[in-house]
Order: sequence, then structure tokens, then C-alpha cells
Amino acid sequence: MRAARLTVGFVLVCSMAWGEAKPQRLSNAQVKKVLIDESIASYEGSCPCPYSRARNGSRCGKRSAYDREGGAAPLCFERDVTAEMVSAYRAREGE
Repeated sequence: MRAARLTVGFVLVCSMAWGEAKPQRLSNAQVKKVLIDESIASYEGSCPCPYSRARNGSRCGKRSAYDREGGAAPLCFERDVTAEMVSAYRAREGE
């Protein structure tokens, strides 16, 4: 009986270890999305991007930090994320 329990336990542990897949490397588009999301989350105001919504529910548009001169410059679009930013993210995350 004890041997049977040990065998079952061993099989479960082995199957869990073999079943763990290596995390797949994120695509450049996925990395850009992560960087944009982090940038928006770190913005302290209510209108980081033109497509964001103000507290009253209206679209931020030209009132956004993205469109205002000076101050914060959040990443809002894929085109804002450079190849260097993607490389730095990969280095930081160990990809």
C-alpha cells in the first residue's frame, strides 16, 4: 500500500514537471503592448492618451498628455515604442 502511494506521488510529481512548458517569448507587438500599458498605468492624471476617457466620460483627444507640449510623454501607440525600448524590455525580463 505504501509503495503504491509512493509510486502515485512520484508519477504526479514527474507529470507536473514534464507538463510545465517553457514560457514562450513574447512577440514584438506583445512587448510593445506591455510597454504601452505600463506607461499608461504610471501616468498620474486622467488623460494620458487621446483615446483615453476623462473623468466625465468624454474622450481626452487633444487634452491628453500625449498631445500637450512638455511634461509627461506617455507611450500610447505602437509607433511610440522604439526597437531600443523592446530590446531593453527583453534584457530586463531575461528574454
